[in-house]
Amino acid sequence: MQSLNRYAPYFLGVLRIVTALIFIAHGTQKLFGFPVLPPNGSLPPAFTMYWYAGVLELVGGLLVLFGFQTRIAAFVLSGQMAFAYWMGHAPKSFYPVANGGDAAILYCFVFLYLVFAGAGAFAIDKDSRA
Repeated sequence: MQSLNRYAPYFLGVLRIVTALIFIAHGTQKLFGFPVLPPNGSLPPAFTMYWYAGVLELVGGLLVLFGFQTRIAAFVLSGQMAFAYWMGHAPKSFYPVANGGDAAILYCFVFLYLVFAGAGAFAIDKDSRA
Protein backbone atom coordinates (compact mmCIF):
# COMPACT_ATOMS: atom_id res chain seq x y z
CA MET A 1 0.00 0.00 0.00
CA GLN A 2 2.95 2.37 0.51
CA SER A 3 3.43 2.48 -3.26
CA LEU A 4 0.07 4.24 -3.58
CA ASN A 5 1.38 7.27 -1.66
CA ARG A 6 3.12 8.62 -4.74
CA TYR A 7 -0.28 9.00 -6.43
CA ALA A 8 -1.85 10.94 -3.56
CA PRO A 9 -1.22 14.43 -5.02
CA TYR A 10 -2.78 13.38 -8.32
CA PHE A 11 -5.91 11.97 -6.73
CA LEU A 12 -6.15 14.99 -4.46
CA GLY A 13 -6.18 17.04 -7.66
CA VAL A 14 -8.88 14.82 -9.14
CA LEU A 15 -10.97 15.13 -5.96
CA ARG A 16 -10.60 18.92 -6.13
CA ILE A 17 -11.56 19.11 -9.81
CA VAL A 18 -14.57 16.78 -9.62
CA THR A 19 -15.86 18.47 -6.46
CA ALA A 20 -15.51 21.90 -8.05
CA LEU A 21 -17.28 20.88 -11.27
CA ILE A 22 -20.27 19.54 -9.38
CA PHE A 23 -20.26 22.55 -7.04
CA ILE A 24 -20.16 25.04 -9.93
CA ALA A 25 -23.37 23.50 -11.27
CA HIS A 26 -25.12 24.59 -8.07
CA GLY A 27 -24.00 28.16 -8.71
CA THR A 28 -25.06 28.16 -12.36
CA GLN A 29 -28.40 26.70 -11.33
CA LYS A 30 -29.02 29.58 -8.91
CA LEU A 31 -27.74 32.34 -11.20
CA PHE A 32 -28.72 31.17 -14.69
CA GLY A 33 -31.20 28.34 -14.27
CA PHE A 34 -28.68 25.98 -15.89
CA PRO A 35 -28.66 23.01 -16.13
CA VAL A 36 -32.09 23.16 -14.45
CA LEU A 37 -34.04 25.79 -12.56
CA PRO A 38 -33.66 25.89 -8.76
CA PRO A 39 -36.10 23.71 -6.79
CA ASN A 40 -38.53 26.60 -6.29
CA GLY A 41 -38.78 27.02 -10.08
CA SER A 42 -37.40 30.55 -10.37
CA LEU A 43 -34.11 32.41 -10.19
CA PRO A 44 -33.43 34.37 -7.02
CA PRO A 45 -33.57 38.16 -7.13
CA ALA A 46 -30.15 39.82 -7.31
CA PHE A 47 -28.39 40.62 -4.05
CA THR A 48 -30.43 38.22 -1.94
CA MET A 49 -28.78 35.60 0.26
CA TYR A 50 -29.61 32.85 -2.26
CA TRP A 51 -28.12 34.95 -5.08
CA TYR A 52 -24.92 35.56 -3.09
CA ALA A 53 -24.71 31.81 -2.48
CA GLY A 54 -24.82 31.29 -6.25
CA VAL A 55 -22.05 33.83 -6.77
CA LEU A 56 -19.88 32.15 -4.15
CA GLU A 57 -20.55 28.73 -5.66
CA LEU A 58 -19.69 29.90 -9.16
CA VAL A 59 -16.65 32.08 -8.43
CA GLY A 60 -15.31 30.00 -5.56
CA GLY A 61 -15.94 26.82 -7.52
CA LEU A 62 -13.94 28.18 -10.46
CA LEU A 63 -11.04 29.12 -8.18
CA VAL A 64 -11.02 25.63 -6.69
CA LEU A 65 -11.40 24.03 -10.13
CA PHE A 66 -8.29 25.75 -11.47
CA GLY A 67 -6.41 25.42 -8.20
CA PHE A 68 -5.91 29.16 -7.82
CA GLN A 69 -5.92 30.49 -4.25
CA THR A 70 -7.38 27.11 -3.38
CA ARG A 71 -6.90 27.25 0.37
CA ILE A 72 -8.59 30.64 0.71
CA ALA A 73 -11.46 29.77 -1.65
CA ALA A 74 -11.97 26.39 0.03
CA PHE A 75 -12.06 28.05 3.46
CA VAL A 76 -14.80 30.44 2.34
CA LEU A 77 -16.78 27.66 0.62
CA SER A 78 -16.49 25.37 3.64
CA GLY A 79 -17.97 28.13 5.78
CA GLN A 80 -20.70 28.75 3.24
CA MET A 81 -21.68 25.09 3.31
CA ALA A 82 -21.69 25.01 7.12
CA PHE A 83 -23.91 28.10 7.10
CA ALA A 84 -26.18 26.55 4.44
CA TYR A 85 -26.53 23.37 6.49
CA TRP A 86 -27.34 25.03 9.81
CA MET A 87 -29.61 27.71 8.35
CA GLY A 88 -31.36 25.81 5.57
CA HIS A 89 -31.25 22.11 6.37
CA ALA A 90 -30.83 21.45 10.09
CA PRO A 91 -34.09 23.19 11.10
CA LYS A 92 -36.06 20.71 8.96
CA SER A 93 -34.84 17.58 10.79
CA PHE A 94 -32.01 16.35 12.99
CA TYR A 95 -31.03 13.71 10.41
CA PRO A 96 -29.12 14.86 7.30
CA VAL A 97 -30.73 12.21 5.12
CA ALA A 98 -34.15 13.55 6.13
CA ASN A 99 -33.33 17.27 5.88
CA GLY A 100 -31.53 17.08 2.51
CA GLY A 101 -28.30 18.44 3.94
CA ASP A 102 -25.98 15.52 3.35
CA ALA A 103 -24.42 17.16 0.27
CA ALA A 104 -23.82 20.38 2.21
CA ILE A 105 -22.03 18.42 4.94
CA LEU A 106 -19.87 16.57 2.42
CA TYR A 107 -18.97 19.78 0.58
CA CYS A 108 -18.16 21.46 3.89
CA PHE A 109 -15.68 18.77 4.88
CA VAL A 110 -14.14 18.25 1.43
CA PHE A 111 -13.48 21.99 1.21
CA LEU A 112 -12.15 22.00 4.77
CA TYR A 113 -9.79 19.17 3.80
CA LEU A 114 -8.56 21.24 0.83
CA VAL A 115 -7.76 24.12 3.21
CA PHE A 116 -5.23 21.88 4.94
CA ALA A 117 -4.13 19.60 2.08
CA GLY A 118 -3.79 22.23 -0.63
CA ALA A 119 -4.82 21.83 -4.24
CA GLY A 120 -2.83 18.76 -5.19
CA ALA A 121 -1.79 18.16 -8.78
CA PHE A 122 -3.05 19.97 -11.87
CA ALA A 123 -3.28 23.31 -10.02
CA ILE A 124 -2.17 26.87 -10.71
CA ASP A 125 -1.08 27.26 -7.06
CA LYS A 126 2.70 26.75 -7.01
CA ASP A 127 2.91 25.27 -3.51
CA SER A 128 0.61 22.37 -4.34
CA ARG A 129 1.91 20.82 -7.54
CA ALA A 130 2.80 17.15 -7.48
